[in-house]
This record gives sequence, C-alpha cells and structure tokens, in this order.
Amino acid sequence: MAVAKARLLEPLENLTINVNQQALVIGGGASGMVAALELARQGFKVHLVEKEKELGGNLRKLHYLPSGDDPTEFAKKLDKEVTSNPNITVYTGTKVKTIDGYVGNFKTKLESGEEIEHGVVILATGGQEYKPEGEYLYGKNKNVLTLLEFKDKLSKGEMKGKSIVFVQCVGSREEGHPNCSRVCCTGTMTASMKVKEKDPDASVVVLYRDIRTYGFREKYYKEAASKGVKFVRFDDDKKPKVEEKDGKLTVTVTEEDTGKELVLAPDYLVLASGTRPSPDAYPLAPMLKVPQTKEGFFLEAHMKLRPVDFATEGVFLAGLAHGPKFVDESIAQALGAVARAGTILSKTTLEAEGIVASLDEDLCDGCGICVPTCEYKALEIVPNKKDPEKKIVDVNVGLCKGCGACVGACPSGALTQKGFRDEQIVAMIDAALEDAPTKQEVKQ
Repeated sequence: MAVAKARLLEPLENLTINVNQQALVIGGGASGMVAALELARQGFKVHLVEKEKELGGNLRKLHYLPSGDDPTEFAKKLDKEVTSNPNITVYTGTKVKTIDGYVGNFKTKLESGEEIEHGVVILATGGQEYKPEGEYLYGKNKNVLTLLEFKDKLSKGEMKGKSIVFVQCVGSREEGHPNCSRVCCTGTMTASMKVKEKDPDASVVVLYRDIRTYGFREKYYKEAASKGVKFVRFDDDKKPKVEEKDGKLTVTVTEEDTGKELVLAPDYLVLASGTRPSPDAYPLAPMLKVPQTKEGFFLEAHMKLRPVDFATEGVFLAGLAHGPKFVDESIAQALGAVARAGTILSKTTLEAEGIVASLDEDLCDGCGICVPTCEYKALEIVPNKKDPEKKIVDVNVGLCKGCGACVGACPSGALTQKGFRDEQIVAMIDAALEDAPTKQEVKQ
C-alpha cells in the first residue's frame, strides 16, 4: 500500500509567510497595558487600542485591593509608562472596525479611520460589573449599590451611615449565568474590612450562599470575621427580601442553619454582582474567527495545553476577556500571552503547512458546505475571478492545517488534500485488495 501511494507522490513545499513584527493589543486595562509594555520592552512596535478616553479600565474602579496595594496608583503608573514608551502607539476613544488577514499579516481598521498592519493580536477587552435589573431595589433606591459603586463612594468619603449589608452572588450562580464570578467574595471582604477600618463601630453583615475567597485569599475572610464582620447564610430558594418603608431599607433574611428570620435596617445595601464580558468582545469574535463561551467570554484552545492561544494562529487572550479573575491573575496571563506572541514576532518568516487543502476551481460551485467544517476558519466563499457572478471557495494556506475535514465534506470533489489525494488513497486500497486472501485461503 505504501509503495502504491509512493508511485503517485508529488513534492510538497512548505509555504513561507512573511511576518510583520508589530502587535495589536485590544483593551487598555491592566492586562492590556502590561502586555503592551512587555512587548515594547522586547523591542516590538505595539498598537494599543482602548475604547475609553483614558487607559486603566476596571483597575481605576477597584479603589482597594485585599493586599493593601492601591490599584488607582498602579493604573496611573502603567498609564505613564505606556504613553511614554516610544514603541507603543496608543489609540484612545476608538474601537476596532474590521480585522482581516492571518498570522503574521493582519490588517486592522479603527473606527477613527486609522489603519494598522501587524503580525499578532492580543485580546484584552476586559469585562464589566453586572448591573442588576431591578433586583433588591437596585436602581429604585439610591442606597442600593453595586460593590464597585460602593467602593467608589467609600474611597471618596461619601459614605454616611453605620450599617451596611452585603448580598453575595447577585447575577452569578443563577439560571443563565451558573458560573461563579470568583472575585466578588474577596471584593466584599476588602470593602467590609475597609468599612471597619474607617469606623470600628459600624455594623457590617454579609448575606451569602457560599463564601468563595479562592486560594490563599481565605485569610481575608478570617480577617474580616475577626474584625467583627457578621456572616449570615441563606438558602438558594429563600433569597433576602428588600423593602423600602418611608425611604429606609429593610432586609429580611432567613438564616439557613437555625431557620430564624432576621430583619435588618441598613443604611446601605451593597450587591456583590457578577462579572460579564465586555460588549466589545462580540463583534471581534467573528472578525478573528475565535470562539466564545455561552456567557460571551473568549474560549481558549485548551485550558491546560494552550491556555492563552486560540485555534486561530497569531491571536492570544488575557485578563477578564477570558473570564472573571483577579488583578494578579490578569497580569500573569498577560505575560503568558506576551511570551506566546513573542514566538511569532521574533521571526521574520513563518513556514506554513505543506499538507494543505487545494481547490479545483472548475469543480467548485461555491455551495459553502465545506466552510463550517473548518476548525481553523481557513475557508471563505468569494466571487469567482473567472465568472464574477458565481461563487467559489478560497483556501487560506496561512490558516489551513491540513486536517482534511473540508475534503470529506465537499460534495463535488473540488477539494483535495495534498499528500492524500483521492488517486493516492484509491491506489493504496487497490494494492490492499490485490493481496487480500480469498475466502478459501482464510478457511485453510
């Protein structure tokens, strides 16, 4: 069989792809700025695109970190380093309009009109805090705030009152959003301890289903409890009820273990709401041909083997664009994305696969059946150059990995895989059948 195929072999050449040694980083938050800085320090030109008028993203909204570090100052420091670095071009107040191309050769057009050519893309589009839709009187009572809103008020010294109630898992671990948002519990511990630090006599009660201060952050839960923060657990089916009477809040909750009903009258009700992906992630996914989870976060190629890569080569991700995570985790992932991007940018050329799909234009009728079968998004329906009124499939050899899925799907036989053409496979089958034993020989 091997000899039969060898008679029909043809030379396969690895195609050479030139690499534009510049990078595009989408998102100017913590992970985006760190990624841009680290690439710039390695001598690569970086284009950093941020939709807001200033860099910093969610880092500017945190105000407090459990470690005691000041995220606002850290954001300012990163901002200064990024804007002063000669290798980084910053585009603020604009978004990506279109992205075309493939690894080593991307072309991006911004809504502001600029056009950028680059070799890799790092997605650091971030995330946003979920705004409850009428839950717990949010939006109806000015003293019902989300965790970030409360931290902002606390940092500005605008908090007036001595009684605060926190409610955990608002918009997380519920129907439609079953996943834990990871950062909420630790954020509550940080805010509650800051309240106690400012006023040791303040009453702070945390209503929760489960406390999930991940990893070594368990110590912040213990520290909050030691400072007098009270914790009340409620059942999933018996969520706290919030009412407003004469402009004052009343929170009624049934304590799970004892079954006792508690009535609280807080000055502020703070909702530890979940993390949602940035709306900017949705239009970028089809442009770059990368997948998303059902919640809208970007989905990596493999959670253990390729945690910052996509199946689409040359595109990497970091930070909240990937899912809810802490600042230090976002920074670590940004550094990982930089390391992976560097493996491409450090080269002037890349070698594409020699075994790729090829097209017989005379047989292709542009039906498009093959397009959704390609995991690498290497196929596209385009006008036929010979007859513009007809369609034809175009194979991007820079993206093709020679898996052969499209070849099997093509009803007209227009697609073949180099090194595994039909005549080669048929020759192998014929050779096997010629030497196959007869029924009589098998019996003997």
